[in-house]
Amino acid sequence: MPSPSLLSGAVDVLTAFDADHTEWRLSELSRHLGVPTSTLHEQLLALCETGLLLRAGRGRYRLGWRLLKLSSALYGSLPWYGPAHAAMERAARAGHCLAFLSVLDAASGRVLCIARSVQGRDGPPVAGELDFELPAHASASGKLLLALAGRPLPPGSPAFTPHTLTDAAAWEAEAARIRAQDAVVTRDEWASGTSGLAAPVRDATGTVLAALGLSVPTPRLRGETLLRALRDEADAVSWALGWRPG
Repeated sequence: MPSPSLLSGAVDVLTAFDADHTEWRLSELSRHLGVPTSTLHEQLLALCETGLLLRAGRGRYRLGWRLLKLSSALYGSLPWYGPAHAAMERAARAGHCLAFLSVLDAASGRVLCIARSVQGRDGPPVAGELDFELPAHASASGKLLLALAGRPLPPGSPAFTPHTLTDAAAWEAEAARIRAQDAVVTRDEWASGTSGLAAPVRDATGTVLAALGLSVPTPRLRGETLLRALRDEADAVSWALGWRPG
């Protein structure tokens, strides 16, 4: 059985890969993780033997094909993922904006972006284009998932902008409004110039499975058109899964 330190090291290596870092050199990854090259080299070789990493050349590494099998198994275990993903793609095309699916990790309270679509997107960059973890207190999806789960404001929540909510008492009032509206609209809370919208996807029992979110330049956040379209997509998925409001 691998030791906890070995498992933790392997997780650190794998999570160093993202859309901006699809390939790492040994020396660069060593500096990034703060791990000696000799120790890191052993970890990389072990991960290559399992198929979780591939050698892309001398001293260079990429994610391995075995991860596709694991991801396929994960998504196959989530019957709601396919319909929700299709709704995300439709929302992105209809709104010409960044759309994504996020979930709340119950154990850690982290809000994780599990899929995103930029199909048909136009306009300037917005916050959340590459992030895997979203700020639970400053993103529309995060606030929605926290409020519907009845969770408090995460301790030590930083203020990203003057509009970021960081007061626990103020959060209780806002969370109540979110539960009443069953949706969230944020303005310039994560980054100035970026606003967000989110609506829940539910199963037949009413349990919140995920948040369907949009991230848009703040000047585009006018009227109810985007929010209405987003809620319609989320509600359609929930309905197909057996959810009946009321």
